[in-house]
Amino acid sequence: MFELSARACIALKSIFTVESELLLIVHGITSLTRLSSWRKPSWVEMPRAVEEQPLRSELYSVDQLERHARGLAESHELAAYASADKLIARLHDNERVLVQTYDLVTAAVSAKRRISPAAEWLLDNFYLIEEQIRTSRRHLPKSYGRELPRLTSGTNEGVPRVYAIALELISHVDGRLDALSLDAFIASYQAARPLKLGELWAVPIVLRLALIENLRRVAKRVGTTRHDRDVASDWAERMVSVVEKTPTDLILVLADMARAQLPLTGAFLAEFTRHLQGQSPYFSFATSWLEQRLSEQGLTIEELVRADGHAQAADQVSIGNSITSLRFLSYTDWRDFVENHSVVEKTLRGDPAGVYANMDFATRDCYRHAIEALARHSKRSEPEIAGDAVALAAAAFEADSTGTASHVGYYLIQSGRPSLERKAGVRFSHRMIAAKIGRRLPLQIYLVAIVLIATGATAAWGRWGQRHTSNASLLWLLIPAMLCALQIGVAIVNWMATGLVKARSLPRLDFRKGIPSQHRTIVVVPTMLSSPGNIADLLGGLEVRYLANRDANLHFGLLTDFEDAASEVTPGDDELVRLVVEGIESLNHKYAASNRVSTAGSFFLFHRPRLWNAQEGVWMGYERKRGKLADLNAFLRRLGDRFSHVVGDTLLLAGVKYVITLDTDTQLPRDSARQMAGTMAHPLNRPVFDAKRNRVVKGYSILQPRVGVSL
Repeated sequence: MFELSARACIALKSIFTVESELLLIVHGITSLTRLSSWRKPSWVEMPRAVEEQPLRSELYSVDQLERHARGLAESHELAAYASADKLIARLHDNERVLVQTYDLVTAAVSAKRRISPAAEWLLDNFYLIEEQIRTSRRHLPKSYGRELPRLTSGTNEGVPRVYAIALELISHVDGRLDALSLDAFIASYQAARPLKLGELWAVPIVLRLALIENLRRVAKRVGTTRHDRDVASDWAERMVSVVEKTPTDLILVLADMARAQLPLTGAFLAEFTRHLQGQSPYFSFATSWLEQRLSEQGLTIEELVRADGHAQAADQVSIGNSITSLRFLSYTDWRDFVENHSVVEKTLRGDPAGVYANMDFATRDCYRHAIEALARHSKRSEPEIAGDAVALAAAAFEADSTGTASHVGYYLIQSGRPSLERKAGVRFSHRMIAAKIGRRLPLQIYLVAIVLIATGATAAWGRWGQRHTSNASLLWLLIPAMLCALQIGVAIVNWMATGLVKARSLPRLDFRKGIPSQHRTIVVVPTMLSSPGNIADLLGGLEVRYLANRDANLHFGLLTDFEDAASEVTPGDDELVRLVVEGIESLNHKYAASNRVSTAGSFFLFHRPRLWNAQEGVWMGYERKRGKLADLNAFLRRLGDRFSHVVGDTLLLAGVKYVITLDTDTQLPRDSARQMAGTMAHPLNRPVFDAKRNRVVKGYSILQPRVGVSL
C-alpha cells in the first residue's frame, strides 16, 4: 500500500505545478500516518520504560534539613542480621552507564554536533568521576559493607542506613553538599538515634556512592536525549539533502519517517526544528505532520521543546552540583568530622586523667576501634561501653590519681581490658580466645610451634632415610638433620608470625603545637672529630635536623671524641676543637634572632678527652659511643662531668627529660622528634621501675623507632 501511494505521487510530478505537488505531499503524509498507525503503533503510543529520576526532591534550608533528619531517624528500623552488600555491584553498573554516556557524547563532539550543558560537564570532569569511582571501590571492601546496619522497611529496604541517609541529604540539596548542611543533617539525626563509629567513617564513602548514583541517573537522561538528537539530526540532514537535489522526493523521506518508530520527545523535536528552521518551505509540511501526530496526544511542539529546555537546565544544575560535591568530599578532613559527631568521642573525652583529649588522632582512633570491637561481641552499644571504660577509670582515679589505671586507655588497650570485657558482657569467639592465649603465652607458643615443625620435619626425614640408607647412617646424620629441621621450624614460625600477629602502634600524646617544657628533649649525634671536612659535614647535618624539627623545647648537640691515638694529645686536636666550637656558636648566633621560636641555646657541644685503655693499648674515648651516652646521662642528672668542652646554655638542660640518639648518617624527618617525645610522654608508655627486681617492669625507658632507608 505504501509503494502504490508513493508511485502514484511520483507519476503525478510531471503534471502538477509546485503548489499541486505540495498539496499531494500533505495528502500523502496524512495517508501514510493512517497506514503507519494501522501497521505499527507510533513511538507516542509505545512509551519507553520508566527511567530512574535524578535525586531531586524539594530543596530544604538548614532548619528544614534538621527537622527532616529527626523524622528520618524516627522512621528507620534496623535489621538484626547482616546481609550481602549490593553497593559495589551498583557502583559497577553506574560506572558502565557513565562510560557509555561519555562515549556517546564524545562521538557527538567528534561529529561536530551540539551537546547539552550537562554533557559538557560530564565531558570536562569525567577524569574526576573515574577517580572517585576508584576511591569508592578501594574504601568500601565487602567485609566493611556487610557490617553496616541495614534498614528493614521502606523504599530503601536492605540498604545500609548510612547510605539511605546520604540519598536523602543529596536529594534535598540537589546534589550540592557543604559542611554546614552536612553537619546539621548528621547532628540532627544523631540527636534522635546515634550512628555507629563504622557508619560515621562510611559517611564520605556513601556520599561518593550517592553522588555517583545521581550522576548515573543524569547521565542516563543525557544519553537518551543525545540519542534522540542524533536521530533528529540524521532525519533532518537526510531531508535537507533530498530537497537540495529533488524536492518532490521529500515524500519518500516522510514515508520512511512515518514507518519509523520516532522518539517524539522534546530533545528530538528541538533538534529537528532547529535544523529545518529557515530552510525551504517544503519543510513546513514535515512540521505540520509532526504537529498533527502530537495533537492526537494533546501535545504541541512548543510545549515539548520548552520542557526539554527546562530539563536541560535542571540536569546541568544537578550534574554541576554533584561534581562540585565530589571535589568537596576530596578536600574535607573527615577525621574532624568523625570526632565532632561521634558520641563515643564525646564520652571518652571525660577521661578522669585528662589524657585522652591531649593524644594524637591515631591513638584516639585506636581507642575508638577498641570500643567498636568490644561492642561487636556485646549486647551493649558503643557509647555504653565507652561509658563503662570512663566509669572504671574514675573509680581508679579516686584511689590513685597518678596511676595508669586512672586513664581510660588502661581498660581499652592495656592490662585493664579484662575488667572492661567483664563489665560489658563480651561474648568471646574461638578466634578471640586463641588471640588472648597467644598474647598471654607468646614465648611458649613460639617455642612449641618451632619444636612441632622441627619434630615433624625430622620424622619425615627419618621415614625417608629408612627406605634409602642403613640405621647406622641415620644415627650419624640425626643431629645435623635435627639442626636443619630447627632452622626450618624457626623460618616457618617467623613467617607465620609476621602474617598472623599485627604490629601495634604505641599510644602517643599530641605535641604538634610544641613539646611542653616538662618534656624537654635533646637530640645528640655521637661521633668522632677526624678532619675539618668531617666537622663541616657534622655541623651541616645538625642544622638540617634542626630546620626539620624546630621547637622551643627541642635542642641539638654533638657528642664527640677524638680518634684513637698513641698519645693523649696530638698536634691537630686543638684546631679540630676550635672548628667545632666555632661552628656550634655560629649556629646559635645564626638562629638566635628567629621570630618564630626562641632558639637561644638550641645547639650544644659535648666533647670528651682521650683516656688510656690498657687492654687495647691506645688513648681513646671511654667506651666510645656507649660511654659518651652514659657520660651525657650523668651530666644531665648532675652526677658527674667528664667533658672537656661544653658549648651552649647548660641551664636549659636542667629540665631535659628525653634524649634522642642518632648516628651521623641518620636523618630526623620533619616533626619526628615531637612524635617520639609524645610517645615517651604517654602515661601507658612511662617506665615503671621495680626496685626489688631492679628492672623496668612496665612501660619503656628506651624506644627504637622504625628506621627507613633513603634511596
